[in-house]
Amino acid sequence: MQAIQIIQAEHSKLWRLATTINTVAEEIDAGGALTPEFFDAVFDYIESFVDQSHHPKEDDYLFRLLRQRTDQAAQLLSQLEADHRGGPDTLKSLRQSLGRARNGELAQFTNALRDYTEGLKKHIRTEERDLIPLAKEALTADDWQEINRAFLDNQDPLFGEHAKEEFRELYHRIAALAPESVGLGGHSSGELKPGAAPRVDLLLKVSGLESSYGRIKALKGIDFEVRRGETVALVGANGAGKTTFLRALSGVQPMGAGSIHFDGRDISKLRSDLRMRAGICQCPEGRQVFGPLSIDDNLRLGAYTQPKSQVAGDLEKIFSMFPILKEKRRLPAGTLSGGQQQMLAIGRALMGRPKLLLLDEPSMGLAPLLVEEVFNVVKTLKSEGMTIILAEQNAFAALAIADRGYVMETGTITLSGTGQELISNEQVRAAYLGM
Repeated sequence: MQAIQIIQAEHSKLWRLATTINTVAEEIDAGGALTPEFFDAVFDYIESFVDQSHHPKEDDYLFRLLRQRTDQAAQLLSQLEADHRGGPDTLKSLRQSLGRARNGELAQFTNALRDYTEGLKKHIRTEERDLIPLAKEALTADDWQEINRAFLDNQDPLFGEHAKEEFRELYHRIAALAPESVGLGGHSSGELKPGAAPRVDLLLKVSGLESSYGRIKALKGIDFEVRRGETVALVGANGAGKTTFLRALSGVQPMGAGSIHFDGRDISKLRSDLRMRAGICQCPEGRQVFGPLSIDDNLRLGAYTQPKSQVAGDLEKIFSMFPILKEKRRLPAGTLSGGQQQMLAIGRALMGRPKLLLLDEPSMGLAPLLVEEVFNVVKTLKSEGMTIILAEQNAFAALAIADRGYVMETGTITLSGTGQELISNEQVRAAYLGM
């Protein structure tokens, strides 16, 4: 039932967006500034993604087949389909209300926003609570095969890879322009451009890796592989050993036993600075930017191993992804919001031109909109062919974008497989996905 997983992931994304809209509406009511560019971006996303893609997919496949299989669905589907049909008119009304808000009618606009998000959340709850369980019970295996094929069709002009890139760009624009309390607070959005297809040869091979803190063994014989161009998720509860493992890879945490082969050479005894020069760059948990230093200097520190001739060009690439960093480049990094610091930490790691990027809990402590944006950025880096290890407590989001994943518990790897295999695994779903 891969289509259900896609729908539920989209519901999570839309719920985050609704929560963000409500928060911004409250700030406006409390005297905060209206940011028309942010709402223009939100409405463009709703029009392109929700009304023109998400809803038609449900109507044409899931709803149609469910209506054929059971009479129980008729009233429920009529309600949901009416919501779908009314979406474009509701959006048109919101755009008109935004136009009036530019002329000072703020209260009417914020009330309209709350009405919209209340309706959106009610719609999502109905699908999650009533529709999806009924579909799982009533639809046949052949039905699910047809539905899954439609939702997974990468050539589909409405929902294929080209459309998904467009949706990511639109969402990136929302996160970039959202007020600093919930987003990046920029005045321009920048671009997330896909790149070349990855290669698939083995880049990293870890065998029997052990590491300890005093007498406490934190890693107990880890075996781990990453192919060039893969995104590999490392999921597990807090304290499972994810951070220790990444620190051991980058050389910050001493190894007690085992070996690490990277890009065809044994780096087990290599110092951390030499591992960085070899192409292993880490974005640490908690961001750990250099607070007193400027944003510009933080980024330049990430490139200290690189030829000076390429630093200026690499800076512009980072600034094109995260324009807010360019807007504030002369300010101390410690003055940035949490989301801005996370983008700075990712940018600093990218300045090292990594062959392997280690991302340690990049979504931790961020506003809901920026949690989605972090994974949006990871998807773009993946599409450019970058090799990534993503350590995350947000297991569903990490596994959903990963080629493969490993589940870690108390210093050992207990499960591995493709991202979709682990999402479908009942043990993983119960322990980490809350399902």
